Amino acid sequence: MSVTALEFDYIRELLYTRAAIVLDDGKEYLIESRLQPLARRLAAGSIPMLVQRLRTEPHNAVHNEVVEAMTTNETSFFRDRYPFDAMSQHVLPALAVMRGGAPLTIWSAACSSGQEPYSLGMLIHEKFPDLLNGRLRCYASDISTMMLSRAVEGRYSHLEINRGLPAPLLVKYFERRGVDWEIKDTVRRMVEFRQMNLAAPWAPLPPMDVVFMRNVLIYFDNDTKRAILDRLRRVLKPDGFLFLGAAETTLNLDDSYERVMFDKATCYRLRNGGA
Repeated sequence: MSVTALEFDYIRELLYTRAAIVLDDGKEYLIESRLQPLARRLAAGSIPMLVQRLRTEPHNAVHNEVVEAMTTNETSFFRDRYPFDAMSQHVLPALAVMRGGAPLTIWSAACSSGQEPYSLGMLIHEKFPDLLNGRLRCYASDISTMMLSRAVEGRYSHLEINRGLPAPLLVKYFERRGVDWEIKDTVRRMVEFRQMNLAAPWAPLPPMDVVFMRNVLIYFDNDTKRAILDRLRRVLKPDGFLFLGAAETTLNLDDSYERVMFDKATCYRLRNGGA
């Protein structure tokens, strides 16, 4: 059964109200593919019946499940590669000099099932082991409690492992668990995971040296993007680094940031050190 205009508008409004996610016209197929399994699991039978339930009940866990089901959780190990090359060759060496031995703080925002922060953890193990001795704090956040549960577990299918993870790192940092692979505690312990809605007021965060907020701003309207970049400006250290997705930019949104190129990687820093 196809989604009606009224059902589409209800789901679109729910997504925008709860997560500031903009669902464009013509995305009925996305609702059908993502919510039909949830409707069956909740014994709602169909999406129209699920929407009717949502309409008649106060906001509860079912509404949250719908929002989580509609969020995009595309990710992979060392996704797009170039930001990780920039971290290894430019950003972390520069920060090591600037900080003079002081601890570094990294935040992977919208981390999905954890491949990004664990990729950063493996990179640091490989290239900057001196940061492991109490000189690094790594935070990771996501709106989806289901994705965070997977991230904390650190367990991945063979297909997920094959997406971007070099074989030597698989052997070194993962253990076989049946048909899956589980990341070792040496990397898992590096990351502190927390639930966080980027479009809502943020809980306190420490000042960040590096923020990875990639491929998430594209789902928001310009007002929400500006609000997030404004909050981020208060968290990012004056000489810190911000990595966005390849299709994302601060241009025409917040002129406090300036673009910096490292070979094929683009990142952003606060203009004039945030002054």
